Amino acid sequence: MANFFTDNDDIQFLFDHMNLAELAAVQEDNFTQNTGPGAEYAPVDAADAIDNYRRILTIVGDVAGNQIAPRAEKVDLEGNKLNEDGTVTLGEGVRENLKVLSQADLMGFTLPRKYGGLNCPNLVYTMAVEIISRADASLMNLFGLQGIAETINAFASEEIKDEYLPRFSEGEVTGAMVLTEPDAGSDLQAVSLRAWQDTDGQWRLTGVKRFITNGCGEILLTLARSEPDIKDGRGLSLFLAERGPRIKVRHLEHKLGIHGSPTCELVYDDAPAKLIGERQRGLITYVMALMNGARVGIAGQSLGIAEAAYRVARNYAHTRKQFGVPIEKLPAVAELVTDMRIAIEAGRALTYETCRVCDLENNNLRVLEFNKNISAEETKQRKTDARVLKRLNGMLTPMSKYYCSEMCNRVAYDAIQVLGGSGYMTDYPVERFLRDARITTIYEGTSQLQIVAAVRGVCSGAFEKRVEEFEARQYSDALLNELKAKLAEGKVLVMKGIEFVKSKGPEYMDLYGRKLVDAAIAVIVGHLFLGQAAGREGQVPGPANERKRAVARRFIDKELSEIRRNIELVCSGDTAPLLEYELLAGPVPANA
Repeated sequence: MANFFTDNDDIQFLFDHMNLAELAAVQEDNFTQNTGPGAEYAPVDAADAIDNYRRILTIVGDVAGNQIAPRAEKVDLEGNKLNEDGTVTLGEGVRENLKVLSQADLMGFTLPRKYGGLNCPNLVYTMAVEIISRADASLMNLFGLQGIAETINAFASEEIKDEYLPRFSEGEVTGAMVLTEPDAGSDLQAVSLRAWQDTDGQWRLTGVKRFITNGCGEILLTLARSEPDIKDGRGLSLFLAERGPRIKVRHLEHKLGIHGSPTCELVYDDAPAKLIGERQRGLITYVMALMNGARVGIAGQSLGIAEAAYRVARNYAHTRKQFGVPIEKLPAVAELVTDMRIAIEAGRALTYETCRVCDLENNNLRVLEFNKNISAEETKQRKTDARVLKRLNGMLTPMSKYYCSEMCNRVAYDAIQVLGGSGYMTDYPVERFLRDARITTIYEGTSQLQIVAAVRGVCSGAFEKRVEEFEARQYSDALLNELKAKLAEGKVLVMKGIEFVKSKGPEYMDLYGRKLVDAAIAVIVGHLFLGQAAGREGQVPGPANERKRAVARRFIDKELSEIRRNIELVCSGDTAPLLEYELLAGPVPANA
């Protein structure tokens, strides 16, 4: 029987390598959650918590490998149906998948136990997202929307939390982030869907939303303009609307991929709604928190698609013979396959590190807000930590989404290349993986927007501070020290690029942001690989670490030349794409 957790050596390695004990302690308030609803399921110590995480992921891996993956082709071909009354009937395969996830108690992954949740850290949840996405990327868009429940838990009133969160945990409802409008895509400050109060004080929503993933879900977190006189993001609030006769799906999008995930156009006809948190904080506070979680989720989804595509390519290269040998013996194919695997591990290292930082930041903020018994000294330290973690997370989150989604498309593309003509046919699933991969660089913020966010983090000091922490590590292994020196050269080059773009202003920073961010990611991931090769403090390095030494060497040697090239371009001062745009791009085509 297939198990997509236990058969993945790299996830297994990182599960053991990363300091889950630290995350478990902050997640469980140092294992003091021993009263109230659900307390009987709380772990007594770190070992108990980690064992629980492993058991949960083993269940996820079993469900993914033995039930979801076998249905993926059917789900892709079947799609979903729009009914005449403005409701949507999910495909049979999608309904079966949601049922089995609910029966396995996996739909309240990060929610507190008092609401029936599993109270897992986001790192463990992201591992689960990757595993589910490997089985069927479209299902992740329903399973991975648990951030909606997290947002309700973080910002809604106790009354709303008590009413809705148990329903999420039981799998009774699914949700949707209802943000985008026909004239407000990436520019959410332009949202115009109207929120108003009737004579009884009931909030109501009127307008249209478009490109809404799972817009047919039962719980719709909706961004709307509550302050008609304020035209920017300060006039927006967040509302919870429950699916009903005043909210209809007007159109189901016909898409390139992720066919099991319904993408809807919604019409709100004075639909009743409940305010989440405070007015005017909808975009500035709540949606930004929601989208940060969603972006890490897309990084996890990208890892799952890439892992699935790589495995088909790896197996095909091993079994397919040409010129009397398996094609994996041909140098060009060998390079493709090895670079695919290393790119996936690089994305996984970056994303899991991002999740670790997210967990530390979120739990630190939770203690600051809800624990009134901490000392003044601890409060001061936690506020300092909050600033540091927020800045680091503000850089790592867009980095992860950008790197993994771009990597996912590249790996899926190369998987088809390894399979040749067979990969282009529907006989193998890699053509589906490529179709599913394409959306990852677009939704929850395009790669270009992620770069804009990440490059400001790189230039704000977050990159320099984090790399200095990496450089303080000491290695007894000569090769690791040699590679560390190469990364030190890479850091110097990145700092040179930072200084140059800052002297040129924000427009130049955005023009060369991709190259600067690529270079910064290479340095950070290189250090993460060194840490994996060395092993955690107190951990005896084993064969897996030996392999990571080889991975680190290949990655750093290859990426250092790219860093040099990218920083040379960053420091070139060439602004032709801006100053000579009309000349270089040519006239607007008459028959576009």
